[in-house]
Amino acid sequence: MRIESGGGTEPGGAAPAPLLPPADPLAGQRVLVLISGSIAAVKLPLVVSALAARGAEVRCALTPSAERLVSPVALASLARRPCALDDDQWSHQAARPLHIELAEWADLVLLAPLSATTLGRWVHGLADGLVASTLLACEAPVLVAPAMNTAMWEAVPVRRNWQALQTFERVVPVAPAHGLLACDRRGEGRMAEPERLLLALESLALHGWRRDWAGRRLLVSTGPTREFLDPARCLTNPSTGRMGVLLAQAALQRGATVDVVHGPLTVDPVLLEGLRRHPVVTAAEMERQLVDLQPAADAIVMAAAVADHRRVEARLDKLPKQDLQPALSGGWEPVPDLLAGLVARRPAGQRILGFAAHSGDVLPQARAKFARKGCDLLFANPIDQPAAGFGSPFNQGWLLGPGERIEPIAPAPKLAVAHLLLDALAGLPLRPPAAAPPHRPAADGMHPAAADP
Repeated sequence: MRIESGGGTEPGGAAPAPLLPPADPLAGQRVLVLISGSIAAVKLPLVVSALAARGAEVRCALTPSAERLVSPVALASLARRPCALDDDQWSHQAARPLHIELAEWADLVLLAPLSATTLGRWVHGLADGLVASTLLACEAPVLVAPAMNTAMWEAVPVRRNWQALQTFERVVPVAPAHGLLACDRRGEGRMAEPERLLLALESLALHGWRRDWAGRRLLVSTGPTREFLDPARCLTNPSTGRMGVLLAQAALQRGATVDVVHGPLTVDPVLLEGLRRHPVVTAAEMERQLVDLQPAADAIVMAAAVADHRRVEARLDKLPKQDLQPALSGGWEPVPDLLAGLVARRPAGQRILGFAAHSGDVLPQARAKFARKGCDLLFANPIDQPAAGFGSPFNQGWLLGPGERIEPIAPAPKLAVAHLLLDALAGLPLRPPAAAPPHRPAADGMHPAAADP
């Protein structure tokens, strides 16, 4: 499923309010869930239940090892369809082999958890079981999420097989996270959480399996900044940071290496898995991080909601309530224009997408801002509409580009909007992609440079 932007718009006016909520990209998708033998299999009923609740058609198949960890009866009940096991592969009552039927039925495939054994079978073309045979016969996109002990994950044969698997057409990898494992060890090997698997499946439904950002580096700013009056009070805004985080996750799934400079976020921490995070609080801290990271980036998305003013000199002690009025009426200065600074400093070939949040008559304000900032693209979204703005799961607006290009983007889930914006950025001439080294997140999920010394 793709949600397309329109081809033109009338000048002026705010985006129309939707009559119905935008459709769920997973609704109607036929999702085949393949489960192999890892203790992380106990999380898969959550995924199956969520897929069914979102309107997807779901079928499940288990390896013999997975049968010992998760109940086929529970999966069948949650999926509302029989759960397939190895003993079901060949039957004199079936007109076709079950592994062929499953492979041809699926629009999307989720293989989670991917064990070392199933990985090795797949890479070496073995078909000694229902799941292994289905994988070899499958021509649908396959989302793979490994799970295993850290030492197993780092073993040379497993790493070799994992690298080989990522060269397979239609395979989309979701690398394991760092965390506490079932064996009581802390390290890499923890399967991505169910919420992230659902997000990745949604991306597959929207964009497909193509990794068109492979070898590219994307820098994203998101979330609000805070400018303090005193230790207890600050100037900020209700931005959650969700739009920028989803844009970063969409780019990560499309192969990019992604750095995210973010203010205080109000999103599920699971959505930050796999990203190189650089947390900040104030606009000055955000500017320093952006200056440091800009030279290596092929493209930048400036989605942060930066405060407009800051104190010339912040108080170190809390102001008494009776002194607030004088403090609020004086002693403030404008925050430097971070987007304009990025445009002024950018190297040749670097592309920049800016964001503009407005109310009322959006397009005239967006046109003026686009002309003033000098960025390559500007996404202008209304914050006074039901399906847009701060805290909404949806967004809408207009994308402004070169040659007076204006494309309306209809109300859609923010992940769908993220993919449309990445398509627009990828459509501009970029620097030739470089071979990106494998990314291994720091233990705390943040890029090492962002950690406290």
